[in-house]
Amino acid sequence: MKITEVRIFPTESRDGKLKAFATMTFDDWFVVRNVKVIQGNNGLFVAMPSRKAMDSCPKCRTKNARGSNFCNECGAKLPPAPRESAEEEKKQGAHMDIAHPITQECRVYLQEEILKEYGKESGKAASAGNAPEKIAREETEPAAEPAKAGETVDETDAGREERPAAPAVDEGQDIEL
Repeated sequence: MKITEVRIFPTESRDGKLKAFATMTFDDWFVVRNVKVIQGNNGLFVAMPSRKAMDSCPKCRTKNARGSNFCNECGAKLPPAPRESAEEEKKQGAHMDIAHPITQECRVYLQEEILKEYGKESGKAASAGNAPEKIAREETEPAAEPAKAGETVDETDAGREERPAAPAVDEGQDIEL
């Protein structure tokens, strides 16, 4: 199977590490969504789609995120995770991959294709993103007329409120707010 299409959806996360989501199409037949492009300590890498691991409440059978202390539905105390799953959770975290490559060769192929397309997309956004913004500003802002000799120029916009100037303060002077 070969990747026939990669679509990149840039995003911004709170910590700035999640750069984009990607969708891969294989042989124009099979699609994998929600592949993440993440900024790691050693550069960009690709994380496969995953979901939170869930455990059932013994009282009401509602699914709760693994590691929760109480049930979201009935409020019952949940039993601690069995020892072997706690070790597995440390290894994988509280998430399980939905789809993932089996071989290292496949992982490298997927990562190279996605990062290549991400590089193209981020390059397009950087060059195209600045130009329209600059053009829009030039079209909406009126051109400033040059000042004639001896004249002062009022730099306030007509739409802005004029604020009184802040009083000058000496270093030793107390300020009332």
